Amino acid sequence: MPEHISLIRSGALSDTAEYAYAATAPADARLIFMAGACPLESDGSTAAVGDYAGQASKVMENLRIALSDAGACLDDVISTRVYVASSNQADLVAAWEVVRDTFAPHDPPSTLLGVTVLGYDDQLVEVEAVAAVVNG
Repeated sequence: MPEHISLIRSGALSDTAEYAYAATAPADARLIFMAGACPLESDGSTAAVGDYAGQASKVMENLRIALSDAGACLDDVISTRVYVASSNQADLVAAWEVVRDTFAPHDPPSTLLGVTVLGYDDQLVEVEAVAAVVNG
């Protein structure tokens, strides 16, 4: 984890959560607000149709690329929201495990949400992120 990011854990809250409860970046950090990364191939088709873990993997691959284009990497992420088009908790967990494992050992604060629908045909997973980098 970059030294400029502080992940905050609480001794008063459950340690069951697989992420930090908060994160901070110094005042001189440049914040990068990422659009939701989607499971799209370069031709615009949806990857891994019907496969929550497969789509989560493609989402994280695309997030890495977008972060790199913005001058950041996964370790610079200070917060995420993971959207999963399902009301089944097992589907949310399948996507979350891929996201968690891709970030590991970095564990930024995250919110996992089940939603009714996402924007692209056959899309099941989307990850939104905020990153912080220090110039220089």
